[in-house]
Amino acid sequence: SAPAAPDAVVRAALAPENAPEEPPAALAVPQAPDPGLLLLGRVGTVDPADLDDYRAHGGYTALRRAFALGPAGVIREVTDSGLLGRGGAAFPTGRKWQATASQPDHPHYLVCNADESEPGTFKDRVLMEGDPYALVEAMTIAAYATGARHGYLYLRGEYPRALVRMEHAIAQARARGLLGDDVLGQGFSFDIEIRRGAGAYICGEETALFNSIEGFRGEPRSKPPFPVEKGLFGKPTVANNVETLVNVLPVLTLGAQAYAAIGTGASTGPKLFCVSGSVDRPGIYELPFGATLGELLTLAGVRDGLRAVLLGGAAGGFVRPDELDIPLTFEGTREAGTTLGSGVVMAFDDTVPLPRLLLRIAEFFRDESCGQCVPCRVGTVRQEEALHRIAERTGADAAADITLLREVGRAMRDASICGLGQTAWNAVESAIDRLGAYE
Repeated sequence: SAPAAPDAVVRAALAPENAPEEPPAALAVPQAPDPGLLLLGRVGTVDPADLDDYRAHGGYTALRRAFALGPAGVIREVTDSGLLGRGGAAFPTGRKWQATASQPDHPHYLVCNADESEPGTFKDRVLMEGDPYALVEAMTIAAYATGARHGYLYLRGEYPRALVRMEHAIAQARARGLLGDDVLGQGFSFDIEIRRGAGAYICGEETALFNSIEGFRGEPRSKPPFPVEKGLFGKPTVANNVETLVNVLPVLTLGAQAYAAIGTGASTGPKLFCVSGSVDRPGIYELPFGATLGELLTLAGVRDGLRAVLLGGAAGGFVRPDELDIPLTFEGTREAGTTLGSGVVMAFDDTVPLPRLLLRIAEFFRDESCGQCVPCRVGTVRQEEALHRIAERTGADAAADITLLREVGRAMRDASICGLGQTAWNAVESAIDRLGAYE
């Protein structure tokens, strides 16, 4: 489906009731319908409103296996599967669950981070819109494993359709005994509450998200203590994003060994990539870890004149068109001096003016900085100012400002309290060093 033209967007904003119907979630999955896909297999084939349809396509087999294994058994499977967090930080999910489960302080909380605000990311949205019961089931498994009786789904405020689908799925699951006081007659009590974000990128950072749920300003907390000890309401909390949780279903249905055989030794399982920009078939692609950037772009139909690829969104970094053999794994991108992040792949052809693009990224970080810590609050402003000054300059004219950008960038990376400030200079740095943006 083609992106909306600017005038259509304005008309829809002024009169939402007359706006054309939003295209179905399945249109964002160029590989669909493909039952071989582990994470996206149900998107476009199963009615997202129909619990029976979900169960007919393998739904709730993972939860039954979880009850058969017991909480410790589930954590063991997730640990053995090698599943790493898919939100960008790549922390081992099993270790996080184990650390939370073993805390003597109660209650424990489960938080699903669905505040997907990284520019270029839309995988969690498509999962929630196209396969909402999968997330309900996965959250139930995570809660069972970690001893949580209450789960919060922190949903990005700009996702009205995902909200409607998730509300319906949670209500249906509750009505059918799959949530509530006695899940599947197993004596396990768990329920999910939806909290909506209000448009703050910073609330994707887990401790800022906790503050938001508690009714405070969305500002990150200092760590330690880590969320597994003192998270939401000061209690042990496990926080995972949507894609990470949905991966737990194939871990349990296939078994840890079979799941770990997908992908590479250090990056196991399938990964979702959000491909956009100068490609013919933008959308979400599911590939096993280890496929190369070039293979992914070929699938998406990359256009001629490729100038750069942005990996990991605004907080990620650029790579050159001669670096397309980078393997799409956490370790492969690290060795290449870039990042996989949350799976954003944005292709830019030679019609895109790079300095303007970098300025847009800098404006974004200046807007979204919460202002709590000086390096990020001041640094994001200084970065934007310098990029404004050299928007039309190159070579010797830009040298002084590039030196300033490096100093500011290093200060932000070393001294910011959270990932926003620590990564705000990544894209600009990579554009200067890898793409020669101002030479």
